[in-house]
Amino acid sequence: MSDNLPQYIEDRYVGGATKREVEKELRTAGWKKADIKIALRQSPYASPLSSASMVAAALGIVILTVGTFLVTAAMQQQGAHLPIPSDWTHAPLSHGGEPALSNPEFFATVKQDFIEKKSDLIEVDLSAMTLNVYKAGELAFSVPIMTKGKEGSWWETPAGLYAITTKEESHFSSFGKVYQPWSMAFQGNFFIHGWPYYPGGEAVASTYSGGCVRLSTEDAEKVFNLVDVGTPVLVFEEDFSSDDFSYSSLSAPLSAGSYLTADLKNNQVFYSEEAEKVVPIASITKLMTALVATEYLNLDTVAVVSKEALVYTSIPRFKVGDEISIYQLLFPLLTESSNEAAETIARHYGRFLFIERMNDKAKAIGMTHSVFVDPSGADAGNVSTAEDLFMLAKYVYNNRSFVFNITSGNLKGSAYGASVFTDLRNLNHLVSHKYFFGGKVGQTIVAKETDLSVFEVPVEGEIRPLALIVLGSDNSEQDTSYLLNQFLERYAKP
Repeated sequence: MSDNLPQYIEDRYVGGATKREVEKELRTAGWKKADIKIALRQSPYASPLSSASMVAAALGIVILTVGTFLVTAAMQQQGAHLPIPSDWTHAPLSHGGEPALSNPEFFATVKQDFIEKKSDLIEVDLSAMTLNVYKAGELAFSVPIMTKGKEGSWWETPAGLYAITTKEESHFSSFGKVYQPWSMAFQGNFFIHGWPYYPGGEAVASTYSGGCVRLSTEDAEKVFNLVDVGTPVLVFEEDFSSDDFSYSSLSAPLSAGSYLTADLKNNQVFYSEEAEKVVPIASITKLMTALVATEYLNLDTVAVVSKEALVYTSIPRFKVGDEISIYQLLFPLLTESSNEAAETIARHYGRFLFIERMNDKAKAIGMTHSVFVDPSGADAGNVSTAEDLFMLAKYVYNNRSFVFNITSGNLKGSAYGASVFTDLRNLNHLVSHKYFFGGKVGQTIVAKETDLSVFEVPVEGEIRPLALIVLGSDNSEQDTSYLLNQFLERYAKP
């Protein structure tokens, strides 16, 4: 616990804040209940100076996420500066009528942390379409982004925290069959590069984009010469920030050991229990498997089913020697939860490296309490939290929505064609619900039943994406249905 915490509490009391307000600020900032309790006892004031100045305190609340804090004018005048908890990588949830999931704001806070530590950083802002290079925490220069991957497509540029892995003055893309000058790889098949050109020297059209971050060739050369392999790359898009939509609070008891219901756009939590608890997640793991497959593999590539890939699965489908594209394997993987498909995909890439990529991707999108040990979720070592899975749902919804479209059976107009399977069973519980957008269920003896589902619900004239995450349940379909129905009764309005 920071020595400055009791002083902060004293300053907030003097400023007119109530004990409840101070506790909420500290919980939102990531402080543990035990530390808050000790600091409250150490504060010179046994209780707040309750006064009419609560109005002044309400002018602003400190919101700290992953090491960054924003202080309102009212607090600055009172001199209250919220110290950073030592385990700042985790920000707990709170209930109520305010956006409570602070971790989804980690893009801005990670950037600030790099700057404060005077580190090098490449910031790729896909909303402003600018690329900023920081050297020793200072902005060196900023250049415009010419093109990015089309939103919702298979080649949408992935948001997250990555690093430059390779540099080539001219990289030949086996996907686009073009040369990419001053190329810097940062995530699987995604690069920062200059204007591509065909082997004959002809530049590609301005409408051509394979999902990479394209700069002018001149700007790409500047970035190339200024950064090194290993330089962090923070890819940001506005969809990961909170919007200003507001709800009133709800509460509901459930039997599941851990659960979370929250809006993917404004991060508001409606129902939550043990959402920060690390537990096995079973086949929800396959959502991460699908992400890594689509971002690191050529989906047209044909994989061969090996004997080792024929593990136990609920619906056996393949035999040794079967040849099927990575793209087609996504359908049994995500609908009937095929462990065989998961293993075949991972073994095609190299199983150990594939699992390593799964863990890298989790860290890149802010899943700080998640570990993956196999591609299917069969092993109890595949663990996460409801909070982390919210981050996963947010990423898939904003960057790889076609993954959810496969899980719901609503993938249309895919560049890779339709599924070759005509007899797939969809094991997702609420796939027939009119608001179901996508998700994944799972079940093992240790994890019990698990479910991550996203619904698009009309609320006050807007379509709101609602994530429902249920872990350690005896009946995940019942628990998810209960949470959804409670939300619909309270908020659903066309």
